[in-house]
Amino acid sequence: MADDDYVYDEASGEWRPAADIAAEAASGGAVRDSAGTPLENGDQVVVIKDLKVKGSSTVIKQGTVIRAIRLTDDPAEVDCRHDGMRGLVLRTEFLRKR
Repeated sequence: MADDDYVYDEASGEWRPAADIAAEAASGGAVRDSAGTPLENGDQVVVIKDLKVKGSSTVIKQGTVIRAIRLTDDPAEVDCRHDGMRGLVLRTEFLRKR
C-alpha cells in the first residue's frame, strides 16, 4: 500500500488516507468523547450542551455529571442512567470525560 492510497469511508462519506483507516482498525475503533479522549465502561462524563430528553419534558443541563457509563455496540453512543431515568442513551459528541 503506497502512502498516497485513499479509501472511501462509508461512515463519514469521505475519501480518507488508507494509513488512517488501517490505524483505526488496529486500535479497535475505541469510543471517544467530543475531545477525542477514549472512554471506557464505568467512566464519568460531563454533558457539554443542554440536551432535551425524547419522550419526556426533562432537560439535561450543560455541566451535568453522568456517572458509570456503559459502552454500546455503536461507538457514537453510550448507555447511562440519570435521575432515575434508565436506558438513557447519549451521543458521545455531547460528552467530555471528567
